[in-house]
Amino acid sequence: MILDAVRFERAIARFDALNRQDPSMEDAEGKAYPKEFLYSERMSAMLKRYAPDASEALQLAARCQHIQRWKIARASYPITKAGYYQWRSELKSFHADIARQVLVDVGYEEATVERVCALVRKALPTVDAEAQILEDVVVLVFLESYLEQFVASHADYDAAKFADILNKTLRKTSAKARSAAQTMITLPAGLRSLVVSLLIQFDVS
Repeated sequence: MILDAVRFERAIARFDALNRQDPSMEDAEGKAYPKEFLYSERMSAMLKRYAPDASEALQLAARCQHIQRWKIARASYPITKAGYYQWRSELKSFHADIARQVLVDVGYEEATVERVCALVRKALPTVDAEAQILEDVVVLVFLESYLEQFVASHADYDAAKFADILNKTLRKTSAKARSAAQTMITLPAGLRSLVVSLLIQFDVS
């Protein structure tokens, strides 16, 4: 439920304005979009499909998951596992800090601001229903919109490597999301059989 539609739309507009500054462009349905702006729209659209009754805080968190992500480049950290986790940790705080400033500026109360920031930082346990929904949505967006290009950009990975990556990704999701991956979203045609086989194995194990 949106308590103040004007305030909510102002926050979304601010998030979108910041993400439209992304210098990287991505094509979708014959049109070029700033990469992180497109991702944020996909997150909101998936959340609406997957959890149409999502709270205001969850809707805001979904919209700013990757806000201005390009400003902290992966290449600025060591190309090691430790460097990767350091980069991810820095990004979570960076996104939450931007979200906090926007939400305070448009007039959100402290409780909502803190809730959105905790979701964005992934600071909540997955037993928290909204934290799990957000994780589910992240994975569903990846499977539907980014898995194919991820595979194409890692031609050096063999089938076992991809299966391992997908297993680790699917492990983060709920049973509801694994069902949605087979029935609600459109999986890449050439990868559908692999994803479905892993989903089935996951849920019978």
